Amino acid sequence: MELTSSSAMWLAMAILAITAAVTKIAKGERRRRSTFESSDLTCKRPPPPVVNCIALLGLLPTLFRGDVPAMMNELYVKFGSVFTISVAGLLKVTFLVGPEVSAHFFQGLESEVSHGNLFEFTVPMFGQEVGHGVDDATRIEHGRFFVEALKPNKLRIHVDPMVKEIEDYFDKWGQHGTVDLKHEMEQLLLSISGRCLLGKEVMETKFAEVCSLFHDIENGLNLMSVFFPYTPIIPSNRRRDEAREKLHAIFSDIVRSRKQQQGDQVNKDVLQSLIDSRYRFDGRATTEAEVAGLIIGLLFAATHTSTHASVWTGARLLSHGKFLAAAVDEQDRIVGKHNGRITDHYSSLTEMHTLHSCIKETLRLHPPAPVLVRTAHKQFTVRTREGHEHVVPAGHTLASPIWINNHVPHIYKDAHLYDPDRFGPGREEDKVGGKFSYTSFGGGRNSCVGEGYAYMQIKAIWSHLLRNFELRSLSPLPKTDWSKLVPEPHGKVMVSYKRKQLLPTT
Repeated sequence: MELTSSSAMWLAMAILAITAAVTKIAKGERRRRSTFESSDLTCKRPPPPVVNCIALLGLLPTLFRGDVPAMMNELYVKFGSVFTISVAGLLKVTFLVGPEVSAHFFQGLESEVSHGNLFEFTVPMFGQEVGHGVDDATRIEHGRFFVEALKPNKLRIHVDPMVKEIEDYFDKWGQHGTVDLKHEMEQLLLSISGRCLLGKEVMETKFAEVCSLFHDIENGLNLMSVFFPYTPIIPSNRRRDEAREKLHAIFSDIVRSRKQQQGDQVNKDVLQSLIDSRYRFDGRATTEAEVAGLIIGLLFAATHTSTHASVWTGARLLSHGKFLAAAVDEQDRIVGKHNGRITDHYSSLTEMHTLHSCIKETLRLHPPAPVLVRTAHKQFTVRTREGHEHVVPAGHTLASPIWINNHVPHIYKDAHLYDPDRFGPGREEDKVGGKFSYTSFGGGRNSCVGEGYAYMQIKAIWSHLLRNFELRSLSPLPKTDWSKLVPEPHGKVMVSYKRKQLLPTT
């Protein structure tokens, strides 16, 4: 297989679990050594086993086949749950596989383990005022703003508008037809995000423009922008920067207008929640630029993860008749329980345990981020399931390969199979190894704040489809396109539909 530039970029990320360029890290190595605390050289515990460049040569056939999971699994089987990949001594990435060695990765203090500068390439995407353009304390506050905006009592507010957008979208389908599930979900998720996240001003007059500008920011995330995020000679960087400035201007105008409404509480979207947020350390309100950057970042996360998860959920269900039938039966029971008319969508969605397990199993097999990365600022010790202890030195990049974690054989039986029942009573495989057995949405201090929102909108989409349409897959189960920064189903995912007699829900 010929490796494209984007393929090479993603494969390098998957192997090394970094998103920063090696050259940038190499330049900062001297500074890093002076900043990080030095390791205790007298410690008797050994460091993790090292996979050097020579050892990696043996994996080249797998690499060029594009089978990233198989390559990572080979390393796990050969070296165990803790091992380090060394790239010419300039970059050392320590992989932590499985719940037994993952606690510090997910729960360590920001002073001990953090993202460091690994995601600096996202700064030109969202702006200097948010994310990795600000200090740790401010970034933690921004995370709290997201938690407040998406907490359960706020989710209830979003569900009815979410359902309305879904109903309106699928009302445009005919009595029968054929669609590309990837295209449909991308369009639908953008519409849901517009209504629930961005606000009525965008939906009423700016939606098409915002979507176009957002795609320019998306397309600005590529191999060259990761290596050279600020270089203006790269055309995609220029388009990205121009799009960000225009989006900032649009949202700054909206924020300014809303603040002039003198406390009018008509707006209950996420944008308003971010406008109303206050910093704990000085009590100040968020600025226009901060709100703009936060909402763009949230839109990026929400549309990417939920779009791919929605497509994979459909592809998996339509390829497994047993679980598809169980999910449809659940819909029939819930609608029947409410006498054919659902008025409390939030409560009904929380009752959909079968559909929830189907989505959860989909995300186990297709996690939104196959590898999570951090930087170790202080050395720490890990103890493997077999009882071996290793000291991970300060300065190492840390990687938690979620895809491998979700296939650990002593936790997940027949891990390669799609089996939503593994989360049910009597099995509960996601709890076998403790709270880090299932980490598709991260864990501990680094849990994804949008997990509840993601589940809710994916359930809302598929509950509507299962109730109102007979669906049949026209494509084989797609392979994963590892050439993308956010892996997605490869190619089109064609589905035929036939409208059922509509079941009223309102």
